[in-house]
Amino acid sequence: MKIAQLSKLGIPEFAISSFEKKGITELNPAQMKAVNQGLLGGRSMLVCTPTGSGKTAIATLAITKRLSEKQGSKAVYLVPLKALANEKFREYKELFSESGLKVAISTGDIDSGSEWLANYDVLILTIEKLDSLVRHFCSWLPFVRVIVIDEIHILNDAGRGPTLEVLITILRELVKDAQIIALSATIGNPERLAEWLGAELVVDDWRPVKLYKGVCFENEIEFDEKV
Repeated sequence: MKIAQLSKLGIPEFAISSFEKKGITELNPAQMKAVNQGLLGGRSMLVCTPTGSGKTAIATLAITKRLSEKQGSKAVYLVPLKALANEKFREYKELFSESGLKVAISTGDIDSGSEWLANYDVLILTIEKLDSLVRHFCSWLPFVRVIVIDEIHILNDAGRGPTLEVLITILRELVKDAQIIALSATIGNPERLAEWLGAELVVDDWRPVKLYKGVCFENEIEFDEKV
């Protein structure tokens, strides 16, 4: 499917233009699967595809579609690391620069409610920050219509996994109508996780650059096939 055709499915023109400026004119296989499985209709998704295969674009399509449907709606983009939060903040600030939508980032470790976030539409947050916000019952939480969970395989982390698991469980009760978009390149049991999330499962092994496997020994790499 051509990116331009997404306008007929409710994707705002500024988002389509942003994709095209980056040279992206067609959906790749995983993105097409997500659209066919109800991404733009509000279905929650667990997307398991290789690094660099366009998972963030799937999240972006959901965000732009949901925020365009109802004024005052908010999207939360949840990440495990501050460095990743900064990266996503820069990316989305550029994307929404001509849309009128405002992007904010909050990664502070201080336990607080951060009511100032109510003035923004797309919120880039770390796991611990959102956990703090939920515990303070922020007034803007009911307006969240999309929750993106990047690197959801952190659930398997002994230290931070339980926090994320409890956080997701609470969010599903507090904002029952929110669309959840979970992203990862490495999940061992995607079917089971998708069932727990109540999400459609999108699995694909397409990647923009071919992956070569080899063994490094004494500073020399021997590949299974010629590079």
